[in-house]
Amino acid sequence: MSDHRHVRTERLLLDEPVAADAADLFALHADPASWRHLPTGVVTDPAAGAVMVEASRVRFTRDGLAYWSVRDAEGGPVVGRGGCSLPDEAVAADVTGRGWWNLYYRFDQRVLGRGYATEMGQAALAAAHDVEPARPVLAYLLEHNVASRRTAERLGLRLVWRGPDAGNPDPDAVRLVYLDRAPDDDLVRALDAEGMGPAHLV
Repeated sequence: MSDHRHVRTERLLLDEPVAADAADLFALHADPASWRHLPTGVVTDPAAGAVMVEASRVRFTRDGLAYWSVRDAEGGPVVGRGGCSLPDEAVAADVTGRGWWNLYYRFDQRVLGRGYATEMGQAALAAAHDVEPARPVLAYLLEHNVASRRTAERLGLRLVWRGPDAGNPDPDAVRLVYLDRAPDDDLVRALDAEGMGPAHLV
């Protein structure tokens, strides 16, 4: 298994976050423009950047993979955060079928349209399949976030679930779940436990 703390793609530098990234990570997640599909998601606590740095450190050590800080120039600012990470609750529960990789991507509005999310996502999928290929990779999206949906589809993920977005202030919001493989029985049960039951599988 390779060390995935530092990965290079054609245009991107994907690195384990360090303390100096905290301000950029906070700014990225505090920008309302990056949350126009879920306005309640805007991060307001400046300490959140340091929390993200620490979360990635812990997960890289524990799981061999976590979210990266993304740059498009050596020594440049953080222009995105993303990758595959194993949710803490899945580890704590240690329940068969719950230990999926979560694929995440969020980029500075100034670099949108360059295909960075797809390029980073390809590296993330490759890393997840290297670290623990038996774990499926899931991406949770809002249906009206067309750009995010297109990224998931370009990555070859398939839509496996569509239904209400529990807890969303918008009662009409629809949640989509994309997966890198056909869901087996264990995963279907796990999705059901998360409020995404078999009746909504597509």
